[in-house]
Amino acid sequence: MEIKIQSIHFDATEKLEAFIEKKVAKLEKSYEDIQKVEVQLKVVKPATAQNKEASIQVAVPGNTLRVEKTSDTFEESIDLCVDSMRAQLQKFKEKLRNY
Repeated sequence: MEIKIQSIHFDATEKLEAFIEKKVAKLEKSYEDIQKVEVQLKVVKPATAQNKEASIQVAVPGNTLRVEKTSDTFEESIDLCVDSMRAQLQKFKEKLRNY
């Protein structure tokens, strides 16, 4: 599984990148056939609360799943994204089983 992290309008710290990679790697437990994961981090309106936006795009055979969350910290946004993506992958897996 290839993980690509993109930070828009700021530089992500190594600590943040390590955190993201650790969290995203856990998605493989939900669905083994993940080809590529793209994580985008964005600061929306720098002076406000709830301004850290994270989106995760997961490429699986024949489909692309996407999740986007906004919160106070990137860590929190990533946690929300990973939880949401896990649910999407479970649904996707169920659909495949039913065919």
